[in-house]
Amino acid sequence: MAGRLVKSPRIDPRHARFRLEIRPSRIHRWGVYALERIPAGRKVIEYTGERISRRETKRRGQGRVTYLFTLDNYWTIDGAVGGSGAEIINHSCEPNLYSRIVQGHILYMSQRVIQPGEELTVDYLFSKKIERIPCCCRARNCRGTINVQ
Repeated sequence: MAGRLVKSPRIDPRHARFRLEIRPSRIHRWGVYALERIPAGRKVIEYTGERISRRETKRRGQGRVTYLFTLDNYWTIDGAVGGSGAEIINHSCEPNLYSRIVQGHILYMSQRVIQPGEELTVDYLFSKKIERIPCCCRARNCRGTINVQ
């Protein structure tokens, strides 16, 4: 199960507040795209999946591709198991979404107006204390790594 790929990525409409679709991305593998205009400051989608412990997170995090989002000091959400489609959203150094944790839920919020056809992105903000991961976002101000400096 460690590093399991999402076999058939899809958007779960129960967790998305706007019409979204998954299709190939120039950033990495698959991406999530807006099918309608999304106003700034709105909940776009909730990041869902299996809630796992730190020990299990360490085990599953050994894979080449993972869909793990740290919820707090003990819990992590594994989007590869029961994900809403938010796990497919790619990293960008100039994102159009940001994440908020509210009462144990991970919400992706629009940082600005997002136009139809635009790929949704979020800054993963990986720690500088972990292995450096190169960035492929192609943003004007790309920092070259998914890790914060």
